[in-house]
Amino acid sequence: MSTADFIAKAQELFPYTQKLRREFHRHPELGLEEKRTARRIVEELEELPGLTVQPGVGKTGVVALLEGGSPGPVVLLRVDMDALPMMEENDVPYASQNDGVMHACGHDGHIAMGLAAAKLLHAQRENLAGMVKFVFQPAEEGDGGAALMIGDGVLENPRPDYALALHLWNEKPLDWYGIAPGPTMASAETFSIKVTGKGGHGAAPHNAIDPILAAAHIVTSLQSIVSREVEPVDAGVVSITSIHGGTSHNIIPPEVEMLGTTRSFEADTREHILKRLREIVAGVAETFRCEAEVELDDVSPAVVNDPEVTARAQAVARRLFPDGTITTEYQTMGAEDMALMMEKIPGCYLLIGSANASKGLDAKHHHPLFDFDEEALIYGSALISAVAADILRF
Repeated sequence: MSTADFIAKAQELFPYTQKLRREFHRHPELGLEEKRTARRIVEELEELPGLTVQPGVGKTGVVALLEGGSPGPVVLLRVDMDALPMMEENDVPYASQNDGVMHACGHDGHIAMGLAAAKLLHAQRENLAGMVKFVFQPAEEGDGGAALMIGDGVLENPRPDYALALHLWNEKPLDWYGIAPGPTMASAETFSIKVTGKGGHGAAPHNAIDPILAAAHIVTSLQSIVSREVEPVDAGVVSITSIHGGTSHNIIPPEVEMLGTTRSFEADTREHILKRLREIVAGVAETFRCEAEVELDDVSPAVVNDPEVTARAQAVARRLFPDGTITTEYQTMGAEDMALMMEKIPGCYLLIGSANASKGLDAKHHHPLFDFDEEALIYGSALISAVAADILRF
């Protein structure tokens, strides 16, 4: 089958892919709770003769091996499965039936495309020189799913030679493709800050040590890291996303707690941001006679696309989508724990444009109205299958 044929075959599979996407959307599950999702993935994969299917990898993850017709490299094809803890506001027949849980990032589409890719590549298995390792990963949204699967040996027996992943991307319209070498998604850390002072009466602030005042200055001071200490042509983010303190209008509380995240692409920028974050928090707190504690948690390193694998993916995309928009320089401050696998295995992370403003399908990721143009399912499943097949034709 030629590269162009993957589009036609993916189009034929669209009713299957769409049906699965809507089923997974109706039944979203949070990270490490994807039991129904995993069971359905196993059922679909076991319909394909010759696949070796292993559930329970990384707690709720699923791994399947497809052997080609002759020896060759191993391509890992990774798909994330988890939903988000939020209430859906879409009025559609396939809306979430699980209150407070929603597929608001496209992972339902990723699962459907991964299963479609399994069908597409299974049909071509005799023409493949090597193996495809399908990895359906739980808990991408900050719960350590990639690390759990790596701990359970997903990168061994057999060890992949190349890694591929994809993400529907509502930042861009349908028939747009982001396939860029080098850092594509940012490294991410989360942090918590506890500022401790001395509580007191709101009418007598001189008898208290006000942690709210200190916290307010910490928030504004942290913004100076990126604006004044990171080189303008570089990139970084420091965001305070939660702040809690106090119980009444006339009580100065004894402590304030804040949460936030940092993002960057370069290792030295990351180190500088984290160093200065600690220093500024401690220094500002001391200025206002408070004490402060900072706790940092690494989420993932940056997603760095291998130049050679990316060049191959770009060439495949140009053949598949001669009229599409293929962007070869693109970065986002979003983070992805696929980076942990790609630290060890050269690979390419593909972004698939999925928004359609004319249909009202352009809400951003992690929004309660998030939805996407399902035609993107055809393009995504065709692209990742064709790239894997191209690699396995050495």
